[in-house]
Amino acid sequence: MGFKATLKLIVNKYGWIHLSLGLIGNIMFLCGSLLFLPMLEEYKAARIALFIGGSFLMLIGSTGRLLVDLWSVKVPRQQQNNEGGYQQ
Repeated sequence: MGFKATLKLIVNKYGWIHLSLGLIGNIMFLCGSLLFLPMLEEYKAARIALFIGGSFLMLIGSTGRLLVDLWSVKVPRQQQNNEGGYQQ
C-alpha cells in the first residue's frame, strides 16, 4: 500500500480525530487568551505555548477535515444516493 493510499485510509477511517484535535486546539487557544488578563501576567510563557500549540492543533484538525471532504466529493453522487446519502 502506497503512502497516498495509507494517508487516505487514516484520514477517512479516523475522521473523528480531526474534530477532537480542533476542539483541543480551541480550548488551548481560549486558555492562552485568558492568560492575557492583567492579573495573570506571570504566566507569559504558558500563554505563548498555549497559543502556538492550540493554533497548530486547529491547523491539523482543519487540514484533516479538508482532506476528508475533498476525498468524499470524489464518490459518485449516484453511489451516495443508493447508500442513503443526500441528493442535490
